[in-house]
Amino acid sequence: MIIYNVTLNIDKSIHDEWLTWIKEHITEVLATGKFKEAKLTKVLVDDDETDTYSVQYRAHSREALEAYYDNDAENLRQVGLKRFGEKVLSFRTELEVVDEYFVKA
Repeated sequence: MIIYNVTLNIDKSIHDEWLTWIKEHITEVLATGKFKEAKLTKVLVDDDETDTYSVQYRAHSREALEAYYDNDAENLRQVGLKRFGEKVLSFRTELEVVDEYFVKA
């Protein structure tokens, strides 16, 4: 299982607008059909100028993630870049799930 993680530092001056936008953006990414789910999390750091978030998309497969890169990623990224410019800084990582553990009810 592959997780495509995007970590974003958001300038506080655009936080509310960005938060509304990212929720719509996540649904657009999921609509590509390359991912089975997504989680939006806030990174708990103390910073007066920025807020930090992580979006984790669980890909259907490595091939699905590669297809996302080839067919969808650049166009979807450009929308955010045009709207928010340098007020949003992001970096991306790929994570491979090695094992999962759950508490039994």
